[in-house]
Amino acid sequence: QVQLVESGGGLVQPGGSLRLSCTASGFTFSDYHINWYRQAPGKEREPVAFIANTGRSSYVVNSVKGRCTISRDNAKNTVYLEMKNMKTEDTAGYSCRVRIATRDYWGQGTQVTVSP
Repeated sequence: QVQLVESGGGLVQPGGSLRLSCTASGFTFSDYHINWYRQAPGKEREPVAFIANTGRSSYVVNSVKGRCTISRDNAKNTVYLEMKNMKTEDTAGYSCRVRIATRDYWGQGTQVTVSP
């Protein structure tokens, strides 16, 4: 079955860095685009980044532009979200999503807390 497993979250100080991973199984990873989302306490889930199946096309949203890079390794069935110069407003649960046919699959998420 389709599975997405996020990892790499944790507690980091403002200005610090983290690399999140989203490892997939149960489908042909290289055929599908992947999205990262985040949800802060009391707020709606919001998109963070997108990467096409080949990795040749990607984008990050304005709130993390210049601080965040998305990449993928299709040989490892993994998408990465590297964040640097982190801010307290980056505190959220981060999840990855894949859409296969008309259905969305989500991982369980990984918590990122940015705090002094």
